[in-house]
Amino acid sequence: MDHFLYRNGSLHAEDVALTEIAASVGTPFYCYSAATLTRHYALFTEALNPLPHLVCFAIKSLSNLAVLKLLGDLGAGMDVVSGGEYRRARAAGVPGDRIVFSGVGKTRDEMRLALQGGIRQFNVESEPELRALSQVATELGLTAPIALRVNPDVDARTHEKIATGKKENKFGIPISRAPQVYAEAARLPGLQVVGIDVHIGSQLTELEPFEQAFQKIADLTQTLRAQGHDIRRLDLGGGLGIPYTRSNEAPPLPLDYGAMIQRTLGHLGCEIEIEPGRLISGNAGVLVAGVIYVKQGEDRDFLILDAAMNDLARPSMYGAHHDILPVTEAPPGTEMQPYDVVGPVCETGDSFAKGRALPPLAEGDLVAFRSAGAYGAVMASEYNSRPLIPEVLVQGDHYAVIRARPTFDEILNRDTIPEWL
Repeated sequence: MDHFLYRNGSLHAEDVALTEIAASVGTPFYCYSAATLTRHYALFTEALNPLPHLVCFAIKSLSNLAVLKLLGDLGAGMDVVSGGEYRRARAAGVPGDRIVFSGVGKTRDEMRLALQGGIRQFNVESEPELRALSQVATELGLTAPIALRVNPDVDARTHEKIATGKKENKFGIPISRAPQVYAEAARLPGLQVVGIDVHIGSQLTELEPFEQAFQKIADLTQTLRAQGHDIRRLDLGGGLGIPYTRSNEAPPLPLDYGAMIQRTLGHLGCEIEIEPGRLISGNAGVLVAGVIYVKQGEDRDFLILDAAMNDLARPSMYGAHHDILPVTEAPPGTEMQPYDVVGPVCETGDSFAKGRALPPLAEGDLVAFRSAGAYGAVMASEYNSRPLIPEVLVQGDHYAVIRARPTFDEILNRDTIPEWL
């Protein structure tokens, strides 16, 4: 469920018409619903209520400070994968003891930043990282709490570019080597083993791969405890998918996900950490774009928008589907027609949809891409020297621009021409 609905023939975000926002900030822009973000976070906390737990929002899905503050004020932790994301979490007011640092390539500078600023734990991905973290913590006279990310070699049955739990993926330590690496971690100075971390991929639409991985983690927990390790936390990552289409094939509900965690891991007495991103933020956002031209081709019509692949990369990068709605609702009985929906960037790959059935549209009309809150604004670029687009947060009947569109002067002034040119 989200809070983007038609009212009196006009698509609204909560109680604000998207046409009102478009008139104020221009198109394209991202719009997020505070009510949807709040509701989706609450679904996860309720699903895990029988167990001690912390829900850490995966910042990589949507990193705007206003969104992070909204979720942090609700009690969310944060899952970060870079020093920049760590700084964002702290700037949003999230304390260090609610921040988990993930990622396969943490630098020593990032380790120092988190150790000195406060951290709940590092999810360590390799033996070299383990040794580097030990060295940095020892130099600082501090102790780094760690969980080792293990790779369970489970097929998540998701897109190959977002699968992370198979042996050929770059993530984690092979589960068969985990006891050996935990033994090394226990010997190294400056480290404190607190748990196990696992994450098998993103946009999973069934529970079976999770259950396979979690059963392996349950067995590993008992093995490591028998070897003297204090395994008190299990970080289960994120990955639960969202419905990008209006089909009847909906991904599992957080309540079912929580029940499966209870069934597979509840007997271990561990605190559970999960790191959802997409399921909290995905359906909480839309991308609103304007029609520049309707172009008649040889055998198709092209809907040319002012949004492009640099604004929403998922369709060109993953072949991803986003439902597209006219912001002004079509009258009942309107005959649909197929459009290839494209952007203005000079790339054939700058395409959002082919043969998409939409009501007749004209220059100046607005459309909204649904389920664009996750991996939309965060993956955007200024390709073709196109400015990053505004982000807007709606709460009830009011809204605020939470990231403004930069001016061209601001963009150009970031470059420096050497004096010898």
